[in-house]
Amino acid sequence: MSFEVPSPYVWDDTFRVAYDNLDSEHQALFKCIAKCAENRGDAAALADLVKVTVDHFADEESMMTKTNFGGLPEHRKIHAEFVAKIKTLSAPLDDATVAFAKQWLVNHIKGVDFKYKGNL
Repeated sequence: MSFEVPSPYVWDDTFRVAYDNLDSEHQALFKCIAKCAENRGDAAALADLVKVTVDHFADEESMMTKTNFGGLPEHRKIHAEFVAKIKTLSAPLDDATVAFAKQWLVNHIKGVDFKYKGNL
């Protein structure tokens, strides 16, 4: 399922997972992707996106581990695939790559992360 990408590309309450730390990290991911979109040739912005993504996924997976969340194995696999993809990127980013990153985050939060709402 594909969800609508907001314009402007900013986090809002429709993305709330109800865990303050994860909501803050999701907001940071939106900001990183927006910065990459605005500054497509900025290698530092891309490196920051990779770091923020890896750190967030580690936090999210840690919370899932602590609560024995049943969806963790599949969730971890999805995370690993996205990290592998973004680690291959280099600046400048093209339109398709920016669109992919924006859509991926929206779909991931609303289609995958929402499954753990109230369960961590």
